Amino acid sequence: MKLRQLGTNGPQVAAVGLGTMSFADVYGPADDNESIAAVHRALDVGMTHFDTADMYGAGHSERVLGQALKGRRDEAFVATKFLARFPEGADRASWLGPNSGQYGDTSPEWVPQACDASLARLGIDTIDLYYMHRKLPDVPIEDTVGAMAGLVRAGKVRHLGLSEVAVDTLRRAHAVHPIAAVQVEYSLFTRDPENGLLDACRELGVALVAYSPYGRGILTGTVQSRADLAERDYRRFSPRYSEENLDHNAKLVDVVRTVADEVGASPAKVALAWVLSRGEDVFAIPGTRRVKYVEENADAADLTLSPEALARLDDALPPGAAAGTRYPEQGMRSVNN
Repeated sequence: MKLRQLGTNGPQVAAVGLGTMSFADVYGPADDNESIAAVHRALDVGMTHFDTADMYGAGHSERVLGQALKGRRDEAFVATKFLARFPEGADRASWLGPNSGQYGDTSPEWVPQACDASLARLGIDTIDLYYMHRKLPDVPIEDTVGAMAGLVRAGKVRHLGLSEVAVDTLRRAHAVHPIAAVQVEYSLFTRDPENGLLDACRELGVALVAYSPYGRGILTGTVQSRADLAERDYRRFSPRYSEENLDHNAKLVDVVRTVADEVGASPAKVALAWVLSRGEDVFAIPGTRRVKYVEENADAADLTLSPEALARLDDALPPGAAAGTRYPEQGMRSVNN
C-alpha cells in the first residue's frame, strides 16, 4: 500500500483506508463477524487507515473496530469523529431513525467527554486523528478546537481534523491549533472541494481525506435502480438515488465503465484512482464491510490512469453533473459551515 504524508508535519499514512460507517447497518444489515474480517484483511494488505465516528450506530462502529484491532493496535492508524449525543439506551437499530433522539454537541465542555467515550468504545489509549464531525452554528470554532487541542496536550489524541467545513472555518481553526486533515465527500460525482477548499488545504499544509469516493456506490456501476438497494439502505433517502434522479446518474457511469474496460480494471478501481490522482495530499477512505471489496480497494492504489483517461473522466463528469444534492435538505444545511 502506498503511503502519503498526512499534513505538513504528520505521519505517513496509507493512501487508501477503510471507512466503517457500513458496520452500523447503513447500507442494510451488517454482520459484526464479517465487519471484523474486513478489518483484519485491510490490515493484512496494508490498508491500515481506519475511519469511524461516535455517530455510526450510536457507537456500534467504534466498538466493532475496537474489537477487530485487539492485538493489532500498533498496525493501525485510527481516526474517529465526535458530534452526536444519544439518549440513554440508543443502539445501532435506532440511530438513523427520525425518533432517535440524537443531537449534535461541539461545545468545549462536551469535547473531552466525547473523546473519553470513544476511547472506551475503541478500547485504545490514544486516537491518532480526531475530527469534529460537523461545525455547529452556535459554537465558535475557536472554542471547539481549543478544547480539542487540550486532548493533544493530554496525550489522548495525536492529530486534529475537521469534517465538511467552510474555508473560513478551516483558517480560523488552524490559527488555534494545526489541523492535520479535512474530511469531505469527494468523487467524480461530488467535486465540491475543488471550489476553494482543496486550495486552502494546500496553502495551510492540510491533507484532504475523501469519503464516499464511489459516490455512495453508484460509481461502481452496481446500482442501476432503487430495487438494487436494501429495504433499510440509507441511500433510499438520498436525493441522488431518488426515482427522478437515479436513471440520469446511473448513465453518467458509462464513461467510467468504458475507461475501466480499456485499462482492464473495475469501474470502482477507476473511480478511486481518479480521487488519488488529485494529489499526493489526497487520501481516500472507501467504506465496506466485505473482504472482497477491501482487496479491490487496496489494488486501486496501484492503478495509475493516463492523462488522456483522466481528461475524459473530467470532461464527462464535471462539477454539477450529478442530479440531486448529496444529502437531503437538513443534511445539506450541516455542510460547508
